[in-house]
Amino acid sequence: MITHSVGISLGSSSAVESGVAVMEISSGKLIHLDKLFSMNDVALFFENYPSVKNSVICISLPWDNTMLEGKWRILSKPYQLIHSSQEEFPNKDNWMQRFSTRGCDLITGLKEKGADISRFEIYLTRQKLNLYSNYKERSSADCKFLQGALRMDYGFDELPSNMMPAAQLEAICGAILGCEKLKGNTETVFEFRDTDVINLV
Repeated sequence: MITHSVGISLGSSSAVESGVAVMEISSGKLIHLDKLFSMNDVALFFENYPSVKNSVICISLPWDNTMLEGKWRILSKPYQLIHSSQEEFPNKDNWMQRFSTRGCDLITGLKEKGADISRFEIYLTRQKLNLYSNYKERSSADCKFLQGALRMDYGFDELPSNMMPAAQLEAICGAILGCEKLKGNTETVFEFRDTDVINLV
């Protein structure tokens, strides 16, 4: 029986913080919030988490922030058009890879142990949850907006009034998405490394 929803916001590297949020489905309350950095920290969390098989887990897709050389350094990777023809636009230095493969090995291991794991793209999910702001992503204003919206619109009264890390707030979005998956309100947007990337219908 699924009793918990776990959301994890993976950073693009060990220098960028990752967040984890565990929500009890019956009460709708957050029972654990934490900030992680390395993949070893994430693996250690799952080693010490007793309810892996009784949880629905949503892990975000981190951006691939590999530096690009020459003219591609000026133009940001997420805004590039993807061309169907390799001859028309060669995939030099893997610049068309928008998402990082960080954490894929850990996810494969957890799925082999029977865990229910999906991936999510944080910005698409925030749009569907009506939690998207017009501020720069992960800026102070964006974090303040997201934290206030989670408290007011989704009833997370246990969130403190002082500023929380962006990774923890994004992890809460993943936990909310996990609950919606159990209700059948999600759909598969695409597949990334043999794992479904889901979003709200």
